Amino acid sequence: MAWNEPGGNSNNQDPWGGRRGGGGDKKGPPDLDEAFRKLQDSLNGMFGSGKKRGGDSGIGKGGGFGLLGIGLAVLAAIWLYSAVYVVDEQEQAVVLRFGKYYETVGPGLNIYFPPIDRKYMENVTRERAYTKQGQMLTEDENIVEVPLTVQYKITNLQDFVLNVDQPEVSLQHATDSALRHVVGSTAMDQVLTEGREQMAVDIKERLQRFLDIYRTGITVTQVNVQSAAAPREVQEAFDDVIRAREDEQRARNQAESYANGVVPEARGQAQRIIEDANGYRDEVVSRAKGEADRFTKLVAEYRKAPEVTRQRLYLDTMQEVYSNTSKVLVSGKDGQSNLLYLPLDKMVEGSRTSSAPVSVPASANDAANRAAAELQQQQTQLRSRESR
Repeated sequence: MAWNEPGGNSNNQDPWGGRRGGGGDKKGPPDLDEAFRKLQDSLNGMFGSGKKRGGDSGIGKGGGFGLLGIGLAVLAAIWLYSAVYVVDEQEQAVVLRFGKYYETVGPGLNIYFPPIDRKYMENVTRERAYTKQGQMLTEDENIVEVPLTVQYKITNLQDFVLNVDQPEVSLQHATDSALRHVVGSTAMDQVLTEGREQMAVDIKERLQRFLDIYRTGITVTQVNVQSAAAPREVQEAFDDVIRAREDEQRARNQAESYANGVVPEARGQAQRIIEDANGYRDEVVSRAKGEADRFTKLVAEYRKAPEVTRQRLYLDTMQEVYSNTSKVLVSGKDGQSNLLYLPLDKMVEGSRTSSAPVSVPASANDAANRAAAELQQQQTQLRSRESR
């Protein structure tokens, strides 16, 4: 039974140990009205309405103005706390006044005036990333899975805030469109192998063009096309195609290597033959020109002294013939004596191999001496005629 129910407690005690109607030393809960009056008096003293006019009416009037001042002070503090803000070095803030663009604020301590102003603050230097992966249809009607990562940052905060409702969602849609367009214009082998770098460049250009048209305020810094692969259902067939393509490339490289080794060698041999032919031609032409010049000069000399020229030609011819032979024939003046054969090559060879001197008949020595004397005499006469 509760303590304050009728007839429930004969002693009529409250939970704080006091009696409700008795006298004496009463103990009860604190008087809230008295505590509130004290608080009002203290606030009235703080805000300049400290004189009491007696009774509860004075306290009520002073307390009303005090509570109003407290409320205004609290509201002013809350407004000031929400109106003052700090923009970091990596951030910018866009302020709208009555829903219309007012200004773009840079780093530092700033203030705006809510609720007539609204601010949007974003990091404009941090590079953000977005990943996309999906199955695409290539130009040759093959399905491939192409994962890529788009790195971007905010370069125009005003456009980012005002022109598009959800600019990053628009970025995702534009990425999907650009990726499908580029992959749909590329063959499967280019998508799977060396064409990924060019695909990334094309996707970046097309995606940035879309974002500029939408005026999203976003700039794409990098597009990375990761390793594309075929769907799992046809992965084995794709592997066979790749292996066949690698074998083709290897055979082509071997053929090119062989050609690079054979063709330069053949060209070198052909060039050498051409150079030899050119050298032989120049030699023959030069010799022919020299012989022609020599014959022209010889004809002029022959016309001047036919006998001397004829004798000189004979002697030059005999000298040339004798200088290339190792055998000598000696005859008498009358032409009827026996010919004497001198094997000079055998004689010289014998003199080298044998230390004993070679004995030559006296008659042979005399004939050789006579022939040498006659030859010397004829040369002397020819020189004297030329000098005349």
